[in-house]
Amino acid sequence: MPWTTQLADQLDWHWRNALRPRLDGLTDDEYFWEPVAGCWTVHPEGRVDFAYPPPQPEPFTTIAWRLAHVIVGVLAMRNHAHFHGPPADYESWTYAINAETALAQLDAAYGRWVDGVRGLPEGELSRPCGPAEGPYAEHPMSELILHINREVIHHGAEIACLRDLFAHTNGEY
Repeated sequence: MPWTTQLADQLDWHWRNALRPRLDGLTDDEYFWEPVAGCWTVHPEGRVDFAYPPPQPEPFTTIAWRLAHVIVGVLAMRNHAHFHGPPADYESWTYAINAETALAQLDAAYGRWVDGVRGLPEGELSRPCGPAEGPYAEHPMSELILHINREVIHHGAEIACLRDLFAHTNGEY
């Protein structure tokens, strides 16, 4: 089995069996829920809270913010740089102002990413990532793919945990 298939399958198994099913039925109330005061979020007019470097301690973030991060910073920007995706950056992105739109954006960005990884010739895994990856430009593409796998799994688990907390806090269980 080619390495590109194995790398894509690692994330795709998690996506199909753990993460994406946990996002089904996400409501706008959950999407915007702020479990603590001062959360970073996506605002109703489509603005997202963001600062670089982030303040310390870093603000807690809503599901909306975490999905925006995965959609834009983890997937869409990399899709643009590596798989001919449309331009994407934190400043110009049209952020989803409801859960349904966010999930559609997530599905599209994920689909382009996993298809792109599956379509890479195996020899591409050792090539440098290139200037879009900043200080990691000289790192091999395989490292970027493994990093994206970790990011999607990590942030997906955070989002699932927030959904559980929302349900227990708001009497849905």
